[in-house]
Amino acid sequence: MADRVQIFDTTLRDGEQSPGASMNADEKMQIARALERLHVDVIEAGFPSASEGDFASVKAIADEIRDCQICGLARAREADIDGAGEALAGAGDPRIHTFIATSDIHLRAKLKMSQDEVQEMAVAAVKRARGHTDNVEFSAEDAGRTDNDFLCRIVEAAIDAGATTINIPDTVGFAMPGEFGERIRMLRERVPNSDKATFSVHCHNDLGLAVANSLGAVANGARQVECTVNGLGERAGNAAMEEVVMALRTRSDHFGVDTRIETTEIVPTSRLVATVSGFAVQNNKAIVGANAFAHESGIHQDGVLKERQTYEIMTAESVGWKRNRMVLGKLSGRNAFRTRLEELGVHLDGDEFEATFERFKALADKKREIFDEDLLALVNDEITRASERYKLVDLNVCSETDQIPEARVRLEVDGHQDSATVAGDGPVDAAFKAVETITEVDAELKLYSVNAITGGTDAQGEVTVRLERGGRIVNGQGADTDIVAASVKAYVNALNKLMGEPPAEHPQL
Repeated sequence: MADRVQIFDTTLRDGEQSPGASMNADEKMQIARALERLHVDVIEAGFPSASEGDFASVKAIADEIRDCQICGLARAREADIDGAGEALAGAGDPRIHTFIATSDIHLRAKLKMSQDEVQEMAVAAVKRARGHTDNVEFSAEDAGRTDNDFLCRIVEAAIDAGATTINIPDTVGFAMPGEFGERIRMLRERVPNSDKATFSVHCHNDLGLAVANSLGAVANGARQVECTVNGLGERAGNAAMEEVVMALRTRSDHFGVDTRIETTEIVPTSRLVATVSGFAVQNNKAIVGANAFAHESGIHQDGVLKERQTYEIMTAESVGWKRNRMVLGKLSGRNAFRTRLEELGVHLDGDEFEATFERFKALADKKREIFDEDLLALVNDEITRASERYKLVDLNVCSETDQIPEARVRLEVDGHQDSATVAGDGPVDAAFKAVETITEVDAELKLYSVNAITGGTDAQGEVTVRLERGGRIVNGQGADTDIVAASVKAYVNALNKLMGEPPAEHPQL
């Protein structure tokens, strides 16, 4: 039997650090359920000490998810570690992940501490975490640029203190695959007690090498890879889970290892994360991109028709590419609707379910066919409407050839309705200006993106709007068969996030 590599998914922690990708508690739970169906080994549910919201999300996930280890991040501080322990108390197999920076530049410029002081903090943190759980992970932040001798010393001390997993992060994406793999081999050979811990890696993609570095580490003995769905994450992102998993699966002849991932859940999980985060997957993205299994060249088409393996090294079905058509329509009842939602890992109750069901019925009146992607967009749109300060009540747009477009928008603002009629360069521009007039929020539009959720002229359009105000960046999403309506929904959603609770401070690894 092949040796197994653990998949540590940090979509809910590091992935959420993508600018504007913050998720609410319901969205995080949706993703956690999808990760459980995917059979990841560890879900890093968040950083409990970052905020009350993060603590509550980690606790909720720890209390519900049972087929994965649930992990909480903690700085090498007593309050962080105790907070993580409290949030994870209900988990079946809790893990505390504590870290401190170890590179010379971080010690000098950020921590202003000596190597001995950092090592003392690391040991104390691991010991305190062991008071909450036997499953403790220690990370040496910026290990990719840390002096080898000190790295060996602090890793040995962390294992002696009780760490069962040692994570070696390439925090700034600086390493090359060969040297990073060699660093893992060096640690396993030089650290006397290295056999008492699992070695893990957490690679960033600043030079586009996160997956390559992760695979290089596995080839040299790392047996845990920290990654995110779609490669979501800080700056240029993290190692993409789907690429790491399928590389190990497809080239098991080379690596001699495998994972426990249920690969047919990869594409559905990718779609959910893209919908919730507002970060669309590029068409030519490996494994989960729309073109990943598309063939346009006549030579390629001919080869695939004769023998699929001429141009495909894995099957589309093996990673979940199947057209999940929901055979429901406007005559479908609540039971069938709820059953299909639950099959997709979505659990709604009470008013939230009723509101989503009514919106489904309205959509069924407009669309001949309803797809799972349509459902996920409806659910996400409903969840983001909770606790809104601004709500779209009515939209009327007039756009004619050789006439200046005009939009009339009516919003509910803090329980009171207000409207504005404004002209613009186009119907979307006019509608956005009308919203700005009503809300009086001065925000800069950084991104406006439209994607068709499914095919056909009656497809729902999913719009992502990115706004910036005072250095804070948020993404808003909206979906509708009317692209102008979807745009206004996305803009209003972004404004609600922008004017809501400030985001929590999250550390890097």
